Amino acid sequence: MSDVTDQGAVEGGGRRARGEGRGAAARRASRTGGGPGPSLPYIQRRIREYEVLDEEGLQLIERNADTVLEEIGIEFRDDAEALDLWKAAGADVRGQRVHFPKGLCRELLKTAPSDFTWHARNPERSAHVGGKATIFAPVYGPPFVRDLEGNRRYATIEDFRNFVKLAYMAPSMHSSGGTVCEPVDIPVNKRHLDMVYSHIKYSDKPFMGSVTAPERAEDTIAMAKIVFGDDFVEKNTVTLNLINANSPMVFDETMVGALKVYARHNQACVLSPFILSGAMSPVTVAGTLTQILAEVLAGASFTQLIRKGAPVLFGTFAASISMQSGAPTFGTPEPSLVSYGAAQLARRLGLPFRTGGSLCGSKVPDAQAAHESANTLNMTLLAGTNFVLHAAGWLEGGLVSSYEKFMIDQDQLGMMQKMAEGVDLSENAQALDAIREVGPGSHYLGCAHTQANFQTAFYRSPLADNNSFEQWEIEGEKRIEQRANALARTWLEHYEAPYLDPAIDDALKEYIAKRKDSMPDAFT
Repeated sequence: MSDVTDQGAVEGGGRRARGEGRGAAARRASRTGGGPGPSLPYIQRRIREYEVLDEEGLQLIERNADTVLEEIGIEFRDDAEALDLWKAAGADVRGQRVHFPKGLCRELLKTAPSDFTWHARNPERSAHVGGKATIFAPVYGPPFVRDLEGNRRYATIEDFRNFVKLAYMAPSMHSSGGTVCEPVDIPVNKRHLDMVYSHIKYSDKPFMGSVTAPERAEDTIAMAKIVFGDDFVEKNTVTLNLINANSPMVFDETMVGALKVYARHNQACVLSPFILSGAMSPVTVAGTLTQILAEVLAGASFTQLIRKGAPVLFGTFAASISMQSGAPTFGTPEPSLVSYGAAQLARRLGLPFRTGGSLCGSKVPDAQAAHESANTLNMTLLAGTNFVLHAAGWLEGGLVSSYEKFMIDQDQLGMMQKMAEGVDLSENAQALDAIREVGPGSHYLGCAHTQANFQTAFYRSPLADNNSFEQWEIEGEKRIEQRANALARTWLEHYEAPYLDPAIDDALKEYIAKRKDSMPDAFT
């Protein structure tokens, strides 16, 4: 039940990659954030959040959400335990629909942490979730890929491994993500084992768990415990897990089942209503925000009925639709307003926030993909988002993971990391010595301050071509997609896996083999 699944229904230690630290090329890569150089830490934003609602507007949305929860209710389908827990907590349960007294959900959420550490098997890669932190994770859920030969085809486990490797090597990617693509060459009931293993084997950054069935969530926990140890997993968060509301106002058996598994083991649930405004929520921003808040309050507070103190994120995936065709549209103003408003509501609840990414409806990494993704990504950063899913590689409304788009997007993530640093006001940054040295009518190219700072003064893209027309022509008139293709091939050619204890690796393989042998293949 990933974002894309819903759309289809309507929507240890780490040795660094080979080449790091080697000569001018590696130094250039580390400066630009564009090569397989040192990973940058999670973002600690030094810029203010952009807010679109005043106090009166926020209170209005909150009152309306309380009305929805009390009068209309939220369905928890086909899960008797969930209904019993809600009834015991004081909710009015009528069949599968739960009606919430005003204040019940907010009271329950008082035990949810406002921030926490998302542990990686390499402690240097662990990330802070919440507050002023921002974490970028790649695309999640597409059944198709657009490969390096230009073909649009079903994804395989080899594609999955490649995207994990690229996420590991991308300096501005802070997590290897979850279902970076859906490997359809492995049976449905077994592929989650290979996917979780790939995250552990080919990256040492934090990863996400499987949510497509409760038993697959249990497998994720079991494999995490092989890596981190039983006690560590029960006391710390090592996975984030995407729990989509089946909007409007339904949590189904699959999502509730996965939520219960992860919350019981102290693993973070990202409660994300999947919204295509006009189809799964009202066409208005205020109406959509009301529904989102009601759904998140119900789902997030349920984690606290399972285990008090279990980490949970306020999430949303918001897009508009074409009122002519019904197709989802991206990079438009209304979903940005929804995400800005939802971020404000999340901060008022004291919960970390997830939204956004590099979203587009384009079929190839063209100008449409660029402007739609840029509109979404800039909003994502300025909203103050803590966890960003779909930050790189998304094409075709989330149906396709694209190698070339991934490389272009990760370049943009490096720019966002630089932007988030805000304005440096140190003595060096004030540059008064440079202004005195140069004086009126001269230039700064040769002054001491420029010479001392030129290597780190500006973000330098590894993909953008800023040469003259003549130089570009001589070098083959390459478009950015071609340069991205070449860079992806280079990264994969020079990939080297981070160290994984052989005993842990063997234990993981043994667990996977036993689990696969315990069940027949299923392809639906």
